[in-house]
Amino acid sequence: LCCQCGVPIPPNPANMCVGCLRAQVDITEGIPKQGTLHFCKQCERYLQPPGTWIQCTLESRELLALCLKKIKASLSKVRLIDAGFIWTEPHSKRLKLKLTVQKEVINGAVLQQVFVVEYIVQSQMCEDCHRIEAKDFWKAVVQVRQKTLHKKTFYYLEQLILKHRLHQNTLRIKEIHDGLDFYYSSKQQAQKMVDFLQCTVPSRSKSSQRLISHDIHSNVYNYKSTFSVEIVPICKDNVVCLSPKLAQSLGNMSQICVCIRVTSTIHLIDPSTLQIAEIDGNTYWRHPFNSLFHPRQLEEFIIMDINRVQEKKKGAGAGARSNKHTLAEAWVQKTSELNTDHQYFCCTHLGHILNPGDLVLGFDLANCNLNDEFANKMNPHNIPDVVLIKKSYDRTKRQRRRNWKLKELERDREGTDTDDERQYQDFLEDLEEDEAIRKNVNIYRNADIPVESDTDDDGPPRISLAEMLEDLHISQDATGGEGANMMT
Repeated sequence: LCCQCGVPIPPNPANMCVGCLRAQVDITEGIPKQGTLHFCKQCERYLQPPGTWIQCTLESRELLALCLKKIKASLSKVRLIDAGFIWTEPHSKRLKLKLTVQKEVINGAVLQQVFVVEYIVQSQMCEDCHRIEAKDFWKAVVQVRQKTLHKKTFYYLEQLILKHRLHQNTLRIKEIHDGLDFYYSSKQQAQKMVDFLQCTVPSRSKSSQRLISHDIHSNVYNYKSTFSVEIVPICKDNVVCLSPKLAQSLGNMSQICVCIRVTSTIHLIDPSTLQIAEIDGNTYWRHPFNSLFHPRQLEEFIIMDINRVQEKKKGAGAGARSNKHTLAEAWVQKTSELNTDHQYFCCTHLGHILNPGDLVLGFDLANCNLNDEFANKMNPHNIPDVVLIKKSYDRTKRQRRRNWKLKELERDREGTDTDDERQYQDFLEDLEEDEAIRKNVNIYRNADIPVESDTDDDGPPRISLAEMLEDLHISQDATGGEGANMMT
């Protein structure tokens, strides 16, 4: 019999029934039944003491851990068996936690009890949002610049930043004429961005800092740091003229080369021999060279006759040759001069995709004034009449059939013009034509455009469905909206 109420019970060390035992002993004594959580409305983050702000959705594992840490010290005397949320109205500013604990009581009897802890969610602005409200929101800025007329390298860089999620810590991204400005709340985040840029594009950087305020008593200084990153002024499809010393060090290449790609290095090809070379940022700044033309000077040629050439004998000290290109000799004529008999002879690296009658874009070196220090010193016989860059396709047809899309950085723009849109279309065409660049870019399927077969051999190059990602849309309220899906 229970020693308190006389009810028959199975024997236990305390000789009491469960009701009397709970009346005598409260194992949850000393555990707070109420608490507070601080929540920032602007950035929708919770405060994890002492000073960390973390993103949590309602009823998530992270939020449960945050609530349990608040009462961790008082839970040390009991054994926590189970913890979970009790549903509350999402906008009630209340969180209820149902806890199950065990504790050894009188004479070794183990008592289990379930109780509820209620948390009140209080609004408090975090330091980052304070700075934004005070218009003093950044401590470091990364200024990325490229002194060139075409933004192909910037569009490629934008996709790399999106793929590696490096834009998440930025407070603001501002687009200006020659580049982008990235604003950060700490110098360490800005330095991380600079390191990433130097690994992904050939560039050089400088840093400076300005004293904003200081406290002479506590020896605390407040600086604003500026990092200036300059990307090499060479883009894909540029024709460049190397210095004789640099051309010799790259395996006796021709000084007139075509830039076929810009990744972490500048990829050059010699259109007369198919010899390829890579130039990193340090080499470029030691032996700088410029682009001979800008993309607006591209002219349209028609292939009158073309002959594939067997591989020429390598010269002394020659470097590697491209396996993806085919050397060919072609007779071309400008589409603007079709009523004349004026034709040009040239060697080209595009022999694998060109046939008689094809339209091709290139630069006319025979009828132009080259304002370049290295080109002016070259023997005129070594300068080709025409350099062919890429095959020309119908742009409107390509846009209509393009069943994929890219994501863009959210940034403050000064204003876009039609030239920016044309350059962006050029970049999209480059992605379709170059598989090596495509591997570093997240490409999403555009569900608005129907899927066509990929077996069209005569049309322009296209991206296969296997290379596309499904665009994922998650619409949920960070404060735990109705039916918010939790992703773990």
